[in-house]
Amino acid sequence: MAKANIVCRCEEVEMKEIREWIARGYDTFDELKRELRIGMGPCQGRGCRDIIIREIAKATGKTIAEIDPGTMRPPVKPIKISLLAEDAER
Repeated sequence: MAKANIVCRCEEVEMKEIREWIARGYDTFDELKRELRIGMGPCQGRGCRDIIIREIAKATGKTIAEIDPGTMRPPVKPIKISLLAEDAER
């Protein structure tokens, strides 16, 4: 049995599934994000965004520069709640 090629480790999304959705016409990072939850885990896309953007470019014939990297929402990096509490106490 072949091993799954997991691209988004946080949400356990395989390359096969990403390619299927791109073939259905979901050819932006944000569209794939809404359907597959890619980029919504703890790493917020830092582990999978570049791979998925390259796959979209390959499938659509566009350059990587032409692909919209999608929406990133704060916090971009996970932070400890204690840091926020310390800031609120000041």
